[in-house]
Amino acid sequence: MTNFDFTGKVVFITGAAGGIGAACAKEFYRHGANLVLTDLGADALEKIAKDFDPARVLSQTLDVTDMSATKIVIANSIEKFGRLDIVFANAGVAWQTPKTIATADEAEFERIIEIDLLGVWRTVRAALPEIIKANGQILVTSSVYAFGNGVINAPYAMSKAGVESFGRSLRAELAGTGTTASVLYPGWIKTPMTRIAFGANATASELVETAFPRSLRRLITPETVATAVIQGLSKRAPRIIVPRRWAPISALRGLLNMYTDRMFDKRSDLQQLVRRAEADLNKE
Repeated sequence: MTNFDFTGKVVFITGAAGGIGAACAKEFYRHGANLVLTDLGADALEKIAKDFDPARVLSQTLDVTDMSATKIVIANSIEKFGRLDIVFANAGVAWQTPKTIATADEAEFERIIEIDLLGVWRTVRAALPEIIKANGQILVTSSVYAFGNGVINAPYAMSKAGVESFGRSLRAELAGTGTTASVLYPGWIKTPMTRIAFGANATASELVETAFPRSLRRLITPETVATAVIQGLSKRAPRIIVPRRWAPISALRGLLNMYTDRMFDKRSDLQQLVRRAEADLNKE
């Protein structure tokens, strides 16, 4: 495939007001794209949009759990720009207190899946006819959590594993049509979402330090992810893994999954950390 030129293309981004979404918006814009920026908060969207030429950006508040609202925003995008070339289903949340499945609040558990997994489905489904018409691209945000178990973070991990499967299915179904789908696998990013595992919660932080080697615990910036996204989409790459040090983990995940599952079966220090997370929650 020839390199994809972003100049004049229209990129629809969910979760665009901060973190990966905001960094990617700036990078797409720098490469000549027009932007449709969506998020829950109007003020946050206005803050990022003010740096762009109004003729090249459309900001819309959007709750990705609402399919009807998503279709309306897609229609508004076509009304302004006349086309849609890339949809980046990126909106996501995670809980800020570590919980086991046994201690999780049912509504919170299901809300994370509703946003992180079904929100991706709704975003892509609503945009897909226009993306196909433009021979464009779909990008969905999974995570390196798709490579392993989601201990004390199950709804996020299961959502991201589901997003990976969704993106891969979509790419296979679109093969030969001129439209492609890619899956983004970010490692730990320096954003508010990762604070729980890097200092904000002692139990989660200790679990990460105990279970992962130092090389995999290094935080990267959203801007690093944005650079990788541009490089990956310019080649219509099926996978965008950033940082690349996680790529061997993906390739070897069958063996590593057995190893990491066995770790929790055999290591009392890891088991004690999980019990501590449950005890901490019960104290609240």
